[in-house]
Amino acid sequence: MKTNATVRIIGAPMDYGANRRGVDMGPSAIRYAGLADELERAGVDPIDDGDLSMPRAEEIDPDTDEASGLTSTESESSGVENAKFLPAIEGVNVRLAARVAETLADGEFPLVLGGDHSVAIGSLHGSARDADIGAIWFDAHADLNTPETSPSGNVHGMPLGAVLGRGVFGDMDWAHTPRLQEDSIAYVGLRSIDERERELVRESEMTAFTMSDIDQRGMTAVVEDALEVATDGTDGVHVSLDLDMIDPKAAPGVGTPVRGGVTYREAHAALETVSKRHDRDGILRSMDVVEVNPILDEANETASLAAELTASAFGKRIL
Repeated sequence: MKTNATVRIIGAPMDYGANRRGVDMGPSAIRYAGLADELERAGVDPIDDGDLSMPRAEEIDPDTDEASGLTSTESESSGVENAKFLPAIEGVNVRLAARVAETLADGEFPLVLGGDHSVAIGSLHGSARDADIGAIWFDAHADLNTPETSPSGNVHGMPLGAVLGRGVFGDMDWAHTPRLQEDSIAYVGLRSIDERERELVRESEMTAFTMSDIDQRGMTAVVEDALEVATDGTDGVHVSLDLDMIDPKAAPGVGTPVRGGVTYREAHAALETVSKRHDRDGILRSMDVVEVNPILDEANETASLAAELTASAFGKRIL
């Protein structure tokens, strides 16, 4: 990234969409791990915008809109079954989308720190408010469920289903993001998908690179192809980095760890490849980093890795 770039850090400490507590402390852990210093060493100017305020999950009813910050007539998600805390998630993402859009309008780069992966609904919606965007989804999971298909009702497994307007989300303007199209989304690192989602991915126009593809072709080649998908006919790319893409041996502090993930070095190679393409073509538009759970972490190792990888995305190099 150009050395005069300003990166605005936006904390979204939400865990309403997760299946266990702890990711609400992720933004603080990533900051404590030295994110600002890492970004400065990458040649960018970090400005910390603080965290969006929100009540703790145990303080609200998951089936009502009391914590959404919206009136009953404004909320589009009240009464939806099998989507825990959806009204509250709507309220957070409405504010997050506005913050991301304002950041871009000010000529700055929005870097969102989650929180669980449902914050990506706001990240993507804000980034696509005035542009056609593509997305690279670094994740072990497909996150393509909807309330109609989810086996758990946890919304962190639904952000792509939401922004693509699938199922009940098609009638929710706060979630559905028409300027992000299926054929401009590429998964990298898939390895844990439930049966219904497997069908959804296969039937979609998205491009999916699994761990098998990475094993066979190498991370750099896979990410280069993913970038071709995400940049084709778009105005820029959103990168969504879920730390559970990485093997639990290197990133133990995530909410849904899955064995067989990418290595520490492969993860850096992935984000360095994104950075190199941005240096050439200016394609990177916005980013979120999610699912760091300090309760499950060891000596803040996962948060430190999140900070390092973010710096790699912004141009930090060994040489």
